[in-house]
Amino acid sequence: MNSVDPDQSGNIAAPRQSRLSGWKLTLARIAALLFVIGITITIFIFRTQVHQLQMLGYPGIFLVSLLSNATIILPVPGVLFTSLMGAVFNPVLVALAAASGATLGELSGFLAGFSGQAVAEKTKAYQRIEPWMQRYGHWTILVLAFVPNPFFDIGGMVAGAMKMPVWRFLLFCWIGKFGKMLLFAYGGASIFGFFSSE
Repeated sequence: MNSVDPDQSGNIAAPRQSRLSGWKLTLARIAALLFVIGITITIFIFRTQVHQLQMLGYPGIFLVSLLSNATIILPVPGVLFTSLMGAVFNPVLVALAAASGATLGELSGFLAGFSGQAVAEKTKAYQRIEPWMQRYGHWTILVLAFVPNPFFDIGGMVAGAMKMPVWRFLLFCWIGKFGKMLLFAYGGASIFGFFSSE
């Protein structure tokens, strides 16, 4: 008769650990989903007051960018605001503030995917981005963050659902967002300079 020592094999202890991990994971997913829904509804309701934060300078740029990117699917313009602020403030510092805020804001999509309740999971866009994420991982996040498009939220959901390490998601998201915000901030400064020189 083969007896199994639970201390050596780990087979008996594994289910208990798995149940505990599963319970914590479920709780984390519920909390993430509630956070995403709450922040999206709040920003949508108060979307007109968000732009009054421009009076706060660089911290205002950070906050507007954070709130603009924290919405899921519902669009709140943030890149236009970055262009306008690039005409008023130092474009590099505007890009730093906007990219940092935007990156933190994009955690809402990541958390929606992590929660297992990605609202776009059945859409064609989700099914199109998922293979790219499986094949190229963080490079997909960087490209989606850099190129202005309506699909970054879905990319964030895919990354969260695939359990991409959050630090990697944030790093490559920030690199892409910084490049994009720098272009828009300098674009705004250039346009403003063109019209003010006439």
